[in-house]
Amino acid sequence: MDLNDLLEIKEKELAARKPFTLRCCLAAGCVSSNAEAVKRRLEETVAELGLAEQVEVRGVGCLKLCCQGPLVHVDPRDELYERVTPQNAASVVAALKGGQTTVSQSELNHPFFTQQRPIVLANSGLVDPERIESYIAADGYLALHDAVIELEPKDVLDAVAASGLRGRGGAGFPTGLKWGTVAKSPGAKKYVICNADEGDPGAFMDRSVLESDPHSVLEGMAIAAYAVGADQGFIYVRAEYPLAISRLQKAIKQAKQHGILGSGIFGSPLNFTVDLRIGAGAFVCGEETALMKSVEGLRGTPRPRPPFPAESGLWGCPTLINNVETFANVPAILRNGAEWFAGIGTEKSKGTKVFALAGKIRNTGLIEVPMGTSLRTIVEEMGGGAPEGGRIKAVQTGGPSGGCIPADALDVPVDYESLAKLGSIMGSGGMIVMDETTQMVDVARFFMEFCRDESCGKCIPCRAGTVQMHELLGKILARKATARDLAKLEELCEMVKNTSLCGLGQTAPNPVLSTLRFFRPEYERLLQPESQRPPGPTGAKEPVTVART
Repeated sequence: MDLNDLLEIKEKELAARKPFTLRCCLAAGCVSSNAEAVKRRLEETVAELGLAEQVEVRGVGCLKLCCQGPLVHVDPRDELYERVTPQNAASVVAALKGGQTTVSQSELNHPFFTQQRPIVLANSGLVDPERIESYIAADGYLALHDAVIELEPKDVLDAVAASGLRGRGGAGFPTGLKWGTVAKSPGAKKYVICNADEGDPGAFMDRSVLESDPHSVLEGMAIAAYAVGADQGFIYVRAEYPLAISRLQKAIKQAKQHGILGSGIFGSPLNFTVDLRIGAGAFVCGEETALMKSVEGLRGTPRPRPPFPAESGLWGCPTLINNVETFANVPAILRNGAEWFAGIGTEKSKGTKVFALAGKIRNTGLIEVPMGTSLRTIVEEMGGGAPEGGRIKAVQTGGPSGGCIPADALDVPVDYESLAKLGSIMGSGGMIVMDETTQMVDVARFFMEFCRDESCGKCIPCRAGTVQMHELLGKILARKATARDLAKLEELCEMVKNTSLCGLGQTAPNPVLSTLRFFRPEYERLLQPESQRPPGPTGAKEPVTVART
């Protein structure tokens, strides 16, 4: 495989395109709504009407407006049909010949679409994720070719650093700095790991990218391997993502067959292979040291750092770990230039961010917006606000590790620093909207129950503290708690936050702390007066004690 081969594949793919293309979403959300049967009916109707020479039916990834699926987009008419069924799919095809359609269309001039800035999602809903030729036709693997043929590894490192890209897994660590550390670390063997262990409730960003555009992740990983000197890669993906796993397996196989993965990639000295590791769904394995233990075949529990994975990671070797979205940004940065990427977003948060918009909101789905876009723009304009005339009460960002941001703070720009000031985090990109019917103490208990169940149990603060905090929240909701219990809850939050071993425990109190900060009256209204507190066995009030480690 060389540049001429890439260009030849692209030319053949483009030459085979037909005047009309019906792009049928086959991401998990639409598949669960019978989209595969919709695609079959579209193909049957095209054949029945004698349109096989004029119309292509293409299975694609996520078309973003998930709440209206199954979705079918018609090119070049730029029409998006929503809630398509096997029964009404034929009328979508008939409309190409001037017939009447019974299927409603989405307003593509709605802010949900017009406010998006696709980089990671540039191919989502356009390319066929199960055909490498479709990805190559969209300039896929050109960035990898140019990197290994025209650039030195240091040039790639410099470009990633100059772009300002930060890790999209949640911590926001500078990607160029991490890559540079791995590149400088001594060792004959180095690894690249893609963290696809997305486990936040309501989050589906990484899953959608893997289902819609798996080759962009493989290309980003291969570029990273060239930059840091690695020859082996792993994608750690949870077993709950069978469609993503299937498409990754096909993509890896196709890349090997075309010589894009393997030995001497594009005739360069780069040798790089990628294998999948399927996780059993433990949330703690999203933490990089626990993830590496799982890849090694051991129980996924975190370890103290340092040493950091960049110096001593998988099997004691220097290891680069980034998440799906981080790697998917890399090919676009090399194609368009570091300055282009750095010109998007804010001073400290460059580029775009993909969010899974869910909850009490009209338009749920996948969005990608420039860093610095306000929460109000996302929730009220793009999301359309609360349904049925409701009012937005709060937005929860960052999953179980994040916090709840009140409606009067929706003008906050979405970037790492601004969200941190409000006691939340960007996380991997989950965004759950709540309306005025939501009980915030119940929200805090829901996320604490999740963290309690997902704690690996290695350290006492997280193992015991999450249990105690969950019990206290349940006591408050049952109206059996007093102000002393609330004080104990706050003290426990600080203890667990400051003494837990890994990020799961360190951030588990965030939903409690943020709801206490902005919705404290909801807690206080549920408390009993101290005089009504039941006496202990000896008639004395129970003292406030907090176990410390």
